[in-house]
Amino acid sequence: MAENEGNKIADIAAGPEESLKHTANGDAQSIQTDGPASKRQKLDHGQEETKEETRQSQPQDRVRGVAPVKPEYLIATGPPSKVVDDDAAEAGIATEDPVNGKPDPRDGGGKNGKNRKKQGGQNQNRNYGHFEDALRLCNSVTYSNEFSPKPCKFGERCNMCHDLRRYLKEGRRGDLETLDGKCPIFEQYGRCVSGWKCRFAKSHSKEIEHEDGRKELILLSNSDSMETEQDPDQRPGVVNVVSTDTKWDLARRKVVFEKSDPYIKWLEKDTDLTRKVYNQTKKQDRDENTDKEDLRAQFVDPPLKPSEKRKIYFGRETPVLAPLTTQGNLPFRRVCAELGAQVTYSEMAMGMPLVQGQKGEWALMKAHESELASPRFTHAEGTVVKGYDNSKDIKFGAQISGNQPWVAMKATEALTRFLPHLRVVDLNCGCPIDLVYTAGAGSGLLDTPSKLEKMVRGMNVVSGEVPITAKLRMGVRDGKPTADKLVERLAFGGHDTRERLGAPGCAAITLHGRSRQRRYTKSANWSYIAECAAIIKSYKDKKDDLTDTAAAPDENTQANTADEKVYFIGNGDCYSHVDYFDHIDNAKVDTVMIARGAMVKPWIFEEIEKGQYLDKSASERLTYIEKFVRYGLEAWGSDELGLGFTRRFLLEWLSFTHRYVPIGILEHLPPSLNDRPPRYKGRNDLETLLASDNYKDWMKISEMFLGPAHPSFKFQPKHKSNSYEIEAEG
Repeated sequence: MAENEGNKIADIAAGPEESLKHTANGDAQSIQTDGPASKRQKLDHGQEETKEETRQSQPQDRVRGVAPVKPEYLIATGPPSKVVDDDAAEAGIATEDPVNGKPDPRDGGGKNGKNRKKQGGQNQNRNYGHFEDALRLCNSVTYSNEFSPKPCKFGERCNMCHDLRRYLKEGRRGDLETLDGKCPIFEQYGRCVSGWKCRFAKSHSKEIEHEDGRKELILLSNSDSMETEQDPDQRPGVVNVVSTDTKWDLARRKVVFEKSDPYIKWLEKDTDLTRKVYNQTKKQDRDENTDKEDLRAQFVDPPLKPSEKRKIYFGRETPVLAPLTTQGNLPFRRVCAELGAQVTYSEMAMGMPLVQGQKGEWALMKAHESELASPRFTHAEGTVVKGYDNSKDIKFGAQISGNQPWVAMKATEALTRFLPHLRVVDLNCGCPIDLVYTAGAGSGLLDTPSKLEKMVRGMNVVSGEVPITAKLRMGVRDGKPTADKLVERLAFGGHDTRERLGAPGCAAITLHGRSRQRRYTKSANWSYIAECAAIIKSYKDKKDDLTDTAAAPDENTQANTADEKVYFIGNGDCYSHVDYFDHIDNAKVDTVMIARGAMVKPWIFEEIEKGQYLDKSASERLTYIEKFVRYGLEAWGSDELGLGFTRRFLLEWLSFTHRYVPIGILEHLPPSLNDRPPRYKGRNDLETLLASDNYKDWMKISEMFLGPAHPSFKFQPKHKSNSYEIEAEG
């Protein structure tokens, strides 16, 4: 346990009077006694013990917004923690992001680099410093034995280090002793993709002496070859890796979008005709009405029809891990998949950078082979799509955002062409971040239903066999929900299109029970989610009345269930198996998407599978952290750069996990995701350390597995206290 935590506990143990002056919510209360004020602080020892026993034996009333920790575990006083803006924490990439190389949408920004008005939880110019070797080792040496380097393509012009022994002595930090000093990648796969740059290089190298007395450093490998010529982005166990050549072709506009291009041309003409028909002036005469009918006659069918879609399934036994920007990285998804997550999504990728072949955005599409497993499935009459084959289904899907139909269509066509493993492509219509919203993407689409329908319809046409889904919020403004109208539109089309074109082909709709304005300041509105679920349930009854059977699309191109409804998924504040099944049973959703609940306790999926609370010990929770580290090194490398990435994302995750209050020390159940714990001591030192909200303690936890951080490494948590000032929105 951290030394400062130990001192803190010791100080409070030595002064029980201080604990008696505070209730569970941290508000100071005076202890009233008879006698003059000067003597009120001096309590009789027997009285004190009696009061303490009474306080511990009687359950505390539950205080809204504060986790009900048992009194005997409370150790500190002071005001309750301020509410954190979790929208800012969950969405966006950090400024100067060394992994994805793009600005952080959470950090605002504006014209000429001037910052806009700050939102809660934002830290401007947040960066992680640099973590590189002192000397850069040339790749011609990195994967080779000392006496047999590969030819360097730059020859004498190369400014990197080619002296292996000098590099090992002066160019990098020493080998790590954590993880038993063994490279987790070499242990798992028999070779290390980081070669001599690996911070565990001693575990897969040795020095041999030749007959002539020369000593050579060689790399060990249990596989047939080191595969040094492979794509540097390729890692063991990782799929959906797009080649550098493909990304270059996209960047140079050499990729022909055979489906999107003709459909976009048709859509432009169709939109222009629609505008002429429906934007007539109020003063119309009979001749103008004739012109209007002539315009209607000019409508033509789209040049392409959707392909037959692969059938998918969402049900009671398929809890969904939400797309989480930054935290929804591959190692975290891998941990959640092992713990029972049945459906996973990539981090939200921006559509335009995908079309432009930007490396950072395509990196978000990588998945682990464990995400290729089939979701859990129990056949039930009337809930399964006709023709659904669970053996061909996988867990992993991609989420994108876009502000124009042509962007979403081209991004979708690129994804489905170049990524072999996709369950669905999901369109983000709920991201509340200013940078996304003001560009017309994310929650900016909630106020443009016609554009949203065009995007989903076009994506469905160009996606091949991959189904299209959408994720919404209740609306933009609090108190003015619009999702019910959008759900109806996505289910069977708008009034101006359903007769001509039929349903857009949205296979599933996810609704987050908050508006853009509401953010996380209030609980999710599951009553409204239930109202929208009822609209989906009535799809079969409404379909005959609202669509022209002759114009309806081929059923094979629609990923709807057997009773002609789209899947409907609820999202918001799910933190236990009790919440999960309550939402399914009462809100009548097909399943529940889990976001913050999974970040705080990823074993929520295990609780759902077993149908019970799991009181995870501190050592078990530390095991999950170690797994994340190992998976991070596999995903990003065991060299200095990979260690830096792994540490950075681990710290981001720990900024959520410290909120978890063990079931065994809670006084009331069920736990609430929106409750913030008062300061408390755990059942052992490790549990107390894991509960620390001090990022310096998070750094100590990272050092247990990754050793001391690089001298230039920086970490500034999104939840920094001076960023808690939430200004009114809208």
